[in-house]
Amino acid sequence: MEKLISCCGLNCATCDARIATLANDDELRRQTAEKWKVMYNAPGITPEMINCTGCRKEGAHIGHWAECGMRSCASSKGFSTCGQCGSLLSCDTIKPVLQFAPDALENLREAL
Repeated sequence: MEKLISCCGLNCATCDARIATLANDDELRRQTAEKWKVMYNAPGITPEMINCTGCRKEGAHIGHWAECGMRSCASSKGFSTCGQCGSLLSCDTIKPVLQFAPDALENLREAL
């Protein structure tokens, strides 16, 4: 399985937003928006917002990319991912992601 690990350890290669973007699939954008509205308790998500090539790739980025605390912290320290940080396991910024997606920690460890 292809892996494209984000700063926080999520696998962008399996993300519906990235898949929809690369395939220019408006139906998958619609389905993803509907799923994320419930999943993230974010009723304002629209299919037009579902455009992303991955946080560490050039191109379109999902709306919260510019404000992502994990991405900006890793970048400020010169890291590609949070897995390079010695404070990973005690970090309050990434803690919610690791709780929501336990495979993210494994991805970060493998990406080293």
